[in-house]
Amino acid sequence: MHTHMITVVKNGKLNPDVRLWTGLAALTVAALTLAEFLVQVLLVGARPALDDSAALEEFMAATANQTLFTILIDTFLMAALIVFLGGFRQIITHTRPDLQWVADLAFGAGLLFIGVTLVGDAMEGGTALDTTNLTPDASSLRALTVGHTLMFGSIGCALNALLAAASGYVILASGALPAWTGWVAYTTAALNLLAVPTMFGGTSPDSFFAAGGAANAMLATFPWLVWVVCVGFVAIRDRRRLHDLPPEVQAATGAATLAAR
Repeated sequence: MHTHMITVVKNGKLNPDVRLWTGLAALTVAALTLAEFLVQVLLVGARPALDDSAALEEFMAATANQTLFTILIDTFLMAALIVFLGGFRQIITHTRPDLQWVADLAFGAGLLFIGVTLVGDAMEGGTALDTTNLTPDASSLRALTVGHTLMFGSIGCALNALLAAASGYVILASGALPAWTGWVAYTTAALNLLAVPTMFGGTSPDSFFAAGGAANAMLATFPWLVWVVCVGFVAIRDRRRLHDLPPEVQAATGAATLAAR
């Protein structure tokens, strides 16, 4: 039994395969996140304490180009995330149009997370530019660092919690994706909420529960990335196995299947 998928044609043009693009965007997000992590760990390293002005100025000056490169990667990562969020929303609303308002909550929270992240990137980029052909100002470096730490940390965690919780609900309610991806989303939301109080943990780079510390990466960033990758793989897989889905879901995804012996 061979199955062929035909994409619906409207106005003489093939519609983009939303599941394929959602999956590719998710894998791009994963690849760029890994690249950003490697640059941060291998080329940038841990910053010194914020109250050590001399060490802070020296560190920021030595890692300025690496920091700007990390921000460049993050900019493309956020662009890929927009594609993922748009595709995810489309998959849900095609299957259950009545759930659009909940899907819009996830989409809106995701876009706001992207906006907050880009502002944080701009602030972090400011620390690099402040040391490029300029005399470093420790007070400026400290203020910019504390600001973007909150954006990348607790603020981003709260927005990701809303994004993941809304996503989990629409997945389970619509059946557009396997139920286990919805439960992974709920777990991601809970872990992100656990990371929100790290804003009260100070700024020491050696503290696990410090603002922007390791707790944010382990409780928030990593679980959220796992969920995105899971949705991406499932979206790509399902476009090739639409015959395994219920008929009403097949019809709602904008594709049809023909089976031939």
